[in-house]
Amino acid sequence: MSSKLAAYDQDPHQVRDTKDSSLETAIGREVRAHRTKLGMTVTDAAKEAELSPGMLSKIENGLTSPSLSTLRRLAEALNIPVTALFRQYEEERDASFVPAGQGIEIERRGTRAGHQYRLLGHTVGAPISMEPYLITITDRSDVFPIFQHDGVEFIHVLEGEIDYRHGNRIYSMKAGDSLLFDADAPHGPEHLLKLPIRFLSIISYPVSPARGDN
Repeated sequence: MSSKLAAYDQDPHQVRDTKDSSLETAIGREVRAHRTKLGMTVTDAAKEAELSPGMLSKIENGLTSPSLSTLRRLAEALNIPVTALFRQYEEERDASFVPAGQGIEIERRGTRAGHQYRLLGHTVGAPISMEPYLITITDRSDVFPIFQHDGVEFIHVLEGEIDYRHGNRIYSMKAGDSLLFDADAPHGPEHLLKLPIRFLSIISYPVSPARGDN
């Protein structure tokens, strides 16, 4: 996994040697497959993702290592989660290992409130998807108790104290506390009691080709 994560630190316009492009090739095939399924031309998809048609063509042919921001824009343009772009590459593997501190930073709705999301892995090729995140909230973060998305979510507080809302109930949580809930109901931090706050969030939902990030 460390070699895969290293790709995000490289020049997004750098042309890679095809002998060392298995990840790039897999991402490119996923991008092309989802674009074709939507009936979008290269030009249409590139415009939606704020890329040039030439750059999108390079990505689809595995000739460049796209940055995380580029992958995020592509995922939004294709209405799929970012993790869907890695599925083909991971199909031949049965584990996803992420060394300490090397999870992929992901932008979700809470990111705009100052919450840091670090994706720790993802499932592939299964009818149920699971996304584990390490979420960090600091004094620069805002409360955001109105998350809603498909599936169920499990959170486990590692550090700090927080009042966490689910529906019309509020749970006072500290390090060691856990909560499992239906993620379709409004939920999220209501009061930040002791900062910094770090908690593990595991989201599980049925896989759907039309599902996008929340």
